[in-house]
Amino acid sequence: MPTHDYVLIMAGGIGSRFWPLSKNKKPKQFLDVLGTGKTLLQQTFERFEEVVPTENIFVVTNDAYKNYLSEQLPKLKETNILLEPARKNTAPCVAYAAHKISALHPTANLIVAPSDHIILNEKMFGEVMDKAKTIASHKDVLLTLGILPTRPDTGYGYIQFIEGNEENGAHKVKTFVEKPTLEIAKTFYQSGDFLWNSGIFIGSVKSWLRAFQLYQPELFDIFQRGKTYYNTKKEKEFINKVYTLCQNISIDIGVMEKAKNVLVMPAKFGWSDLGTWASLYNLHQKDYMGNAVSGKNVVVFDTNNCMVMVPDKKLVVLQGLEDYIVVDSDDVLLISPKDREQEIKQIVADIKRQKGDKFL
Repeated sequence: MPTHDYVLIMAGGIGSRFWPLSKNKKPKQFLDVLGTGKTLLQQTFERFEEVVPTENIFVVTNDAYKNYLSEQLPKLKETNILLEPARKNTAPCVAYAAHKISALHPTANLIVAPSDHIILNEKMFGEVMDKAKTIASHKDVLLTLGILPTRPDTGYGYIQFIEGNEENGAHKVKTFVEKPTLEIAKTFYQSGDFLWNSGIFIGSVKSWLRAFQLYQPELFDIFQRGKTYYNTKKEKEFINKVYTLCQNISIDIGVMEKAKNVLVMPAKFGWSDLGTWASLYNLHQKDYMGNAVSGKNVVVFDTNNCMVMVPDKKLVVLQGLEDYIVVDSDDVLLISPKDREQEIKQIVADIKRQKGDKFL
């Protein structure tokens, strides 16, 4: 029986670390953040069109964002849109997709990827994906792509691999590590056996389902109940009924960190998860003072190494700033030191408590 490769693009997140550009109403995956003329979601979709047939790409998102998918991805079939009635993090949507695709093709591979990453070397990415698909087709493993770090970074999770245990370019994973402090990130960077966690995972649907059965049995049971409904008119009704029963947990914590059959493939293809203002600053073109500026009427004096994103219609004058983030999204103005950007997510939570959802 031939192997079929499918992709699940996860596009339901809010991107609160990228606030105030990314908001509940229109998160960053639906925005043209880099000024390329294409949104992050569109770039991701087109990238995976080179990896699998277009009809094998599924996108999962929140009910509230369905119209963005229709507008931005005209080639995406209605049947390939998975709508979540509630935000439950990433493990439930992967379990949902694995069950649905297993009902279509039990021998399929399922690639799981975020919708908001940047990859500069698409050709090399395609070559790495081909290797990963081959491994997933022949072994009961869950494979992740680990990015060779170019600097100590506190904004990414890390994966430590076991050296000298390579199979077709992939290593057995020793441990997953959440976002570290700067000192620990420096140690990881110097050690040589730590990689950035790209959040891109590959496995056969059999391996995915087996992992859920072992490590998230409640989630497995919830979606197993719908096996006669997948790819029928009753699927949506079933999902709406059971989704609220799902635990709110990420695929990393729920499955990948627990599974014993995880491999990591070191890769280098110009990757950024574009999850923070610092990651955008690193990618952005800069002036001779190191400022990354988006906005036609920005004037700077004695200002260095700042990330500035403001509306074209507004005159913004900056004087005497160094290493700051300045973002104006019409109803919100954020001014923050760059080295404290990891606090933005907590700031958003505090604003929600104080002001409600109006500015989020």
